[in-house]
Amino acid sequence: MPMRKKAEGKKTISEEKEGKTEEKEKQRITLIISEKPQASMKIAYALADIAPVARKVGQVTYFEANRGNEKIIVGCAVGHLFTLTETGKKKFPNFDIEWVPNWTIKGSEHTKKYLEVLKMLARKATDYVVACDYDIEGEVIGLNVIRFACNQKDAKRMKFSTLTKEDLNHAYENLSQHLDWGLAYAGETRHYLDWFYGINLSRALMTAIKKAGAFRILSIGRVQGPALALVVKKEKEILAFKSQPYWQVSLIVKNGQELLVKYPSNIFQKKELTEFEKLKGEIGTAETETKEEKLYPQTPFDLTTLQMEAYRLLGFSPAKTLQVAQLLYLAGFISYPRTSSQKLPASIGYNKILQRLPKDLSKFALREKPIEGKKTDPAHPAIYPTSETPNKLEGDMLKLYDLIVRRFINCFCEDAIIKTKNVKVAVKNKIFSAKGLEIKEKGWLNVYNYKIDEREIPDLNGKITVEEVITEEKETQPPHRYSEASLVGELSKKNLGTKSTRSLIVETLFKRGYIADKQIRATPLGMTITEALQKNCPLILDEKLTRKFEKEIDAIQTSKKGEDEEKRIINEAKTFLEKIAEELKKNEEKIGNDLAKAQGEVRKEEKEAARIMLCPKCKKGWISIRRSKFGFFLACDAYPECKTTFSLPPYGFIKKADKSCEACSWPILMTIRKGRRPWEFCFNPNCPKRTKKAEAEKTETKKA
Repeated sequence: MPMRKKAEGKKTISEEKEGKTEEKEKQRITLIISEKPQASMKIAYALADIAPVARKVGQVTYFEANRGNEKIIVGCAVGHLFTLTETGKKKFPNFDIEWVPNWTIKGSEHTKKYLEVLKMLARKATDYVVACDYDIEGEVIGLNVIRFACNQKDAKRMKFSTLTKEDLNHAYENLSQHLDWGLAYAGETRHYLDWFYGINLSRALMTAIKKAGAFRILSIGRVQGPALALVVKKEKEILAFKSQPYWQVSLIVKNGQELLVKYPSNIFQKKELTEFEKLKGEIGTAETETKEEKLYPQTPFDLTTLQMEAYRLLGFSPAKTLQVAQLLYLAGFISYPRTSSQKLPASIGYNKILQRLPKDLSKFALREKPIEGKKTDPAHPAIYPTSETPNKLEGDMLKLYDLIVRRFINCFCEDAIIKTKNVKVAVKNKIFSAKGLEIKEKGWLNVYNYKIDEREIPDLNGKITVEEVITEEKETQPPHRYSEASLVGELSKKNLGTKSTRSLIVETLFKRGYIADKQIRATPLGMTITEALQKNCPLILDEKLTRKFEKEIDAIQTSKKGEDEEKRIINEAKTFLEKIAEELKKNEEKIGNDLAKAQGEVRKEEKEAARIMLCPKCKKGWISIRRSKFGFFLACDAYPECKTTFSLPPYGFIKKADKSCEACSWPILMTIRKGRRPWEFCFNPNCPKRTKKAEAEKTETKKA
């Protein structure tokens, strides 16, 4: 078991159970700990008899409320307030780690004020309730606050799937008397394993490339490695693919009416086409078969299917979908999105929700019970809109909310009825066919966007004449690349990562430069890392090993020996990592040289991608995107001979927008900021459009 820091009241799970409780004031004061500021406000207003009082300590708000004879204080974390870090000197491999306040890590300093407020509130409290998101991460967040900030061995637990007043009151009136220790042990185990793998393996790669005289921020992890291996495997299949010519054969046949019918198989030998060409003018027979089929409604959304559908219909990346869904959840408009369930239990109140949804859609909800999928989640149902309907939503939140509403209503709609028609034509022992499709009853298709191409074809029966033979030459195509959504879906199928982390893993692969482009390709660096690890240390990329640990971590949640299982899994992971470390050290020089070579190729790619246009001043260098400590700017790469520069917006990531300005023909750039829409702009200071706008603003100023 890893070492845990014991300063500042920090205790291991086993030590907490043996801890001593302090004497408290006689008045009952309950401290409720939420995961986000917006959630704390929702909880306070839901539980209070009258409007709660918002109090501030610096920039941190907490709430005080009365509920009967009880005084309630609702405070909040901002995600994780504690993180794992190593003790002593850095080494490889290192398994000596401890929990420390998150604010001690660069980039998380803002969490200090929230931790200090929770410590202050904890000193006043007699009872403690964790109301963080009810999942593995939420349980770890709550557990750490309870043991490290409140100095308590246990706490009560609110369990809810929506932030509606009704659900929050029900959760409070039916409090669990203890933390969910199964989730707590599972969550802590996952954190330890992710740290062991992520830090140790990333450190090994960084050391190897440094020894080869190069530098780049590199990382690899327990799930990141197998995820990258999937993309690289696909890339190799595409690179090895050799296109072949083939022919598709169709006939135009006539029997009072004309119809195009196709031969079902592709022809790969050109000489075989002669047999088909002889069919012109031949007499054959036709037979038409029609039948009606049911098309069942789509199953309720779990997080992965929501991410895939939002990508298909809205163009949202999986990470963006999760971000927007979280905002809708915190606003109280949808249920908890980080779920793997495709079930909608009756306890959510179907009718109450449907009555609050748009009538032009809900009028099609004629089933008493919803269609459901097979997947379940012990903590939460499928994603659904709550009975708290928004008065005003816009932009991405409106788009995603509408998609969730439609999917929910679709589950209560009747089946669509599809009429299919299949015309089979036999000529000289060769069978051709044509298929038609007609929607007879739309059912759930009235509500949900599901692409069905209707095609009307005539009935043909009896003798026909072949009017024309059509041959079309084509080429076989390589396998399709992954999109962000399909890669997340593949990770889900293979049980790699969790529903919450898969999109973050894909984002990390992009950030590290291992993968690129919308249709994802593996970069030279990603290919080299994978090949080097595959040759020298295949365990890092072994998805079976990763999946094994995932299953064991999941099993802890329902185990009666959670703490023992945690120790066993951690010790097993250490054994594997020690074996991996030995292999990495032995092949360090070779791995480093391979990585350094790939780094050079990636630098060339990055330099090419940063080029915007030929310098308008020197006509020799390229205007390229550069970055300084003050942000992005544009400069000619012929510096110092040419010192042409252009300023850019100080915040956000800058990239080329693949379009030109209508007024001056200069390339359009795009700035991307988290949580905001991308902004496109022309950087030409003399652009007629900008000049015209500036003049208009001057005129308005004079008038004012």
